[in-house]
Amino acid sequence: MPEWLSSRRAPTATKTENDGDSHLALARESLNELLSDPRVPQEVRTSLNEDYQQVQSMLDKLEHGHIHIAVFGRVSVGKSALVNALLGERRFATSPLHGETSTVQRGQWQEFHDGNVYLIDTPGINEVDGESRELLAQEVASRADLVLFVVDGDMTQVELDALQTLASLRRPLLVVLNKIDRYNSDERASLISALHGHGTSLLQPENLVCAAAQPAPQRVIIVDEDGQETEGQRQALPDVADLKTRLWQVLEQEGKTLAALNASLFAGELSDQVAQRVLIARRTLGDRVIRTWCIAKGVAVALNPVPVADLVAAAVVDVSMVVHLSRTYGLPLTRSEAGGLVKTIGAQMLVLMGTVWAVNLISSALKLGTGGLSAIVTGGAQGAVAYYSTYVVGRAAERYLANGRSWGDAGPKLAVREILDSLDRESIIDQAKADIRARLKTG
Repeated sequence: MPEWLSSRRAPTATKTENDGDSHLALARESLNELLSDPRVPQEVRTSLNEDYQQVQSMLDKLEHGHIHIAVFGRVSVGKSALVNALLGERRFATSPLHGETSTVQRGQWQEFHDGNVYLIDTPGINEVDGESRELLAQEVASRADLVLFVVDGDMTQVELDALQTLASLRRPLLVVLNKIDRYNSDERASLISALHGHGTSLLQPENLVCAAAQPAPQRVIIVDEDGQETEGQRQALPDVADLKTRLWQVLEQEGKTLAALNASLFAGELSDQVAQRVLIARRTLGDRVIRTWCIAKGVAVALNPVPVADLVAAAVVDVSMVVHLSRTYGLPLTRSEAGGLVKTIGAQMLVLMGTVWAVNLISSALKLGTGGLSAIVTGGAQGAVAYYSTYVVGRAAERYLANGRSWGDAGPKLAVREILDSLDRESIIDQAKADIRARLKTG
């Protein structure tokens, strides 16, 4: 976080040009890694296509050294007028009517030394029936390097909520009290004190500045050549000097770092989204892998009349399933490693669900000693139990893989216990029987 945002002290000119360049280099590296990561499945890239385009746009922005400043606030607080005043021209329409700014607009602030700063005007956050506009404004603000949060009086609850949202996004903020010409000196002091109170934990005192982007016309007395006096109006010039000074300070000290910080935050946010989408995609594939091998094991155990062969088949199927799961999660295991993982999970299952394993072994013995009819009946029951045990092994292995081949601090016993507690054994057994019957009919 840049020093000028710190609540401990005012900004100092300790940042060097090399600091900013190194920050930008790190940000570019993060974004490029995000774009080129070969581990991201194509379907995830497709679902996040707009975000990936945003990454490319942000890379282009960094390459050109551009800095984006978003102007954010309620309807009719004077956002467009403020941008016009900073630009020194009437670029954007202003109106006393609500909702004059319905789309995002931007202008290049040539006054800054190399013209690489762009001011972005956004729709009002409290526009009636304007939920999409508010979301658009928040999206722009979350992508900006710096946000000017414009108010024209004490903050409403809508503004306080929006300010908290922006602060939670860790966006650098300046609060601009616009239309300051409307208030006398006592009223100004009271307003500034109130705004400081609202933003105590969010901004430094120097990051609250006053402005009069479009002052009200002044009444003047006009005297003609004959000495006749008439009353008229004169449009006062915008007063944004304090805001310009603060912006120049921020941009000179932290401009490159702000751009790098924003890019890094965006990269981090998108990385989290990508990770979630990849995890969901892998879980979907994992579900298919687990069910396929559960059916295979259930059928193999149900049909095999030899108890020892049942156990061998069970071990082979579980190991093969874990090998396939590890590939699905991009963390491939050898058969030996998969066998070790199955043994670890099986040991915990034996402790936690010993009665189920006893039923499995008894059913296996019955199949050997009671002939054909009993073998069919008990084989189906034992196959369902085998299906269930493989399902538990699959879920436990999946958790281990999703956690980066780690059980975490709690260890495998707690992981297996949590999985067993979360499952409805009867419904899985019923599903197992149905799946086994369906496979035997088609086999």
